[in-house]
Amino acid sequence: MLLSAGRGERMRPLTDHTPKPLLQIGGVPLIVRHIKNMARAGICDLVINHAHLGNKIEAALGDGSQFGVHIHYSAEGVALETAGGIANALSLLGGEPFAVVNSDIFCDYDFARLPECADALNRSADTAHLVLINNPAHHPNGDFCLVNGRVVNGTPTLTFSGIGVYQPALFSNIPRGAKASLAPLLRAQIDLGRVRGEHHLGRWIDVGTPQRLESLDNALSSSHNINHV
Repeated sequence: MLLSAGRGERMRPLTDHTPKPLLQIGGVPLIVRHIKNMARAGICDLVINHAHLGNKIEAALGDGSQFGVHIHYSAEGVALETAGGIANALSLLGGEPFAVVNSDIFCDYDFARLPECADALNRSADTAHLVLINNPAHHPNGDFCLVNGRVVNGTPTLTFSGIGVYQPALFSNIPRGAKASLAPLLRAQIDLGRVRGEHHLGRWIDVGTPQRLESLDNALSSSHNINHV
């Protein structure tokens, strides 16, 4: 699932007429980079939620065949926050563990690892697998601590990358169409010792402001390899 329902307030005025996932870096929309990398990793059945200017997302991506994938859409009307958006799309996501990726990040994480993480969840009592990264300058306090492959609340902290794999049951108590945030769900599961994780040391950027978008776009546009992360 690619999360794409946010309004992108920090990106205004760019997002007044263009949904944030369709903003381009190196001539390629943010979300298209994820879709292409998913396809390269053999992940071809995708769910995309949307709210703000969602019709433009559907018009640009279609059924996904142009990228070699199949896209299902989960329209929200009003953005339901992360956990609410996932819960709203459960009927499209199926009964097995699934990956969720924020569409507004840029990274070189190997998506081919995601099926392995899903299989590991199936073989355990864990409910989530989180990909964590070093704390960026704009989020110095981080989110969680990682100890021997387990996510715990404590220090030193790392930042949640916006890439995770989850058991559907984690969201089963959220009414469809209700707003709900992800952090409280995760912290409750962390307290129960049911969240595993990994530390991604590669490239990762939260493309959350016009300044970071412009900086990344300039870097990629001047590169000889702008079609890949």
